[in-house]
Amino acid sequence: MKILGVIPARYASSRFEGKPLKDICGHAMIEWVYKRARNADIDEIVVATDNKRIFEVVKKFGGNVVMTAENHQNGTSRIIEVINKDEYKNYDFIINIQGDEPLIDIESINILANNYRNEKSEIVTLKQEMKSRKEIENPNHVKVVTDFNDNAIYFSRSVIPYERDKNSSGNIKYFKHVGIYGYTAKFLNELKSLREGVLEKIESLEQLRFIENGYKIKVLETDSNVIGVDTQEDLREVVKFITENGITLNK
Repeated sequence: MKILGVIPARYASSRFEGKPLKDICGHAMIEWVYKRARNADIDEIVVATDNKRIFEVVKKFGGNVVMTAENHQNGTSRIIEVINKDEYKNYDFIINIQGDEPLIDIESINILANNYRNEKSEIVTLKQEMKSRKEIENPNHVKVVTDFNDNAIYFSRSVIPYERDKNSSGNIKYFKHVGIYGYTAKFLNELKSLREGVLEKIESLEQLRFIENGYKIKVLETDSNVIGVDTQEDLREVVKFITENGITLNK
């Protein structure tokens, strides 16, 4: 039972070009992600990139990295290429680690890894409770509802569940989807043959394709707060947080 963490990292980005190489307190963002993630309880980590500059930076700090094709539509597709390379074919479970979370929470990775070790779930992801109405009603926060066994019933940009009778219950909880995934290698290799989902296209949420094709998605709760970097302002916020809290990067 071997678990691999893959960090997809591409240079081109419509919102923030060259994001993996942005400097954070003397280290590239991809180095922060890699070196923090390697403290998780998994067997190996590799960066998957289509850019020679990113490749060389990862090599320089001593990380594992592979070059992948340039025509991947998303990080999941890039991961599928990696796990079909000879050196990575023997991994059973793969965790997609976001390359734009330099302060990634190790416990979130461990939750996914431990679930696979204990329950062998085919697809695992995370959710986090939302408290404010502003957050709940924000369509940029993907909401998720689950069944009694913690399997996803539906993901939506809309508010779910809709509370028709505001006086019916005072303890309804709303959860946003935290976009870190773990998958079996078997599922990833089946993914390319799945029919595109109607709901997937309407909501623009790839995970709905899994549900529409009959797969179960285990959704576990986390209370970690991670600052993702999508803009220059996000980057400044991360640098400020690291500086004010005296966070250093392990060598």
